[in-house]
Amino acid sequence: MPAIVKNQYTTSKTTGGVIGAAMEVHGNLGPGFLESVYEEALSVELKLKEVQFERQKELPVFYRNKIIKRFVCDFFVEGKVIVELKAAKELGEIDAVQVVSYLRASGVETGLLINFGSKSLQYKRLINSKNKNREESA
Repeated sequence: MPAIVKNQYTTSKTTGGVIGAAMEVHGNLGPGFLESVYEEALSVELKLKEVQFERQKELPVFYRNKIIKRFVCDFFVEGKVIVELKAAKELGEIDAVQVVSYLRASGVETGLLINFGSKSLQYKRLINSKNKNREESA
């Protein structure tokens, strides 16, 4: 995986803030809880950091420029980053595919996949561009 260069993307500050908040949550709670517990804790942490977000945000699914359905993401941060949480032993390829599908369907450029279930916090920054989709681990 390529290294993440600080401020490489327009959403780097936003995603960095969310990742920092998730690290704080994981550091305090550790693994072993249900996803809903981490969602509550991350909500508290984001509020403390004064990050604007919406929880359980409905976003449209576009098909041929028409809204055909809506999906619900765990967090929609600052109106530009979809955040999907997991509490699994390990992240699987299907987890990243889910977020990329959300990005493509909604037209949002950046997503974060965060897993609280492993010993160390796992996260992936996913970018949807016109030419390609990229996945970056840190």
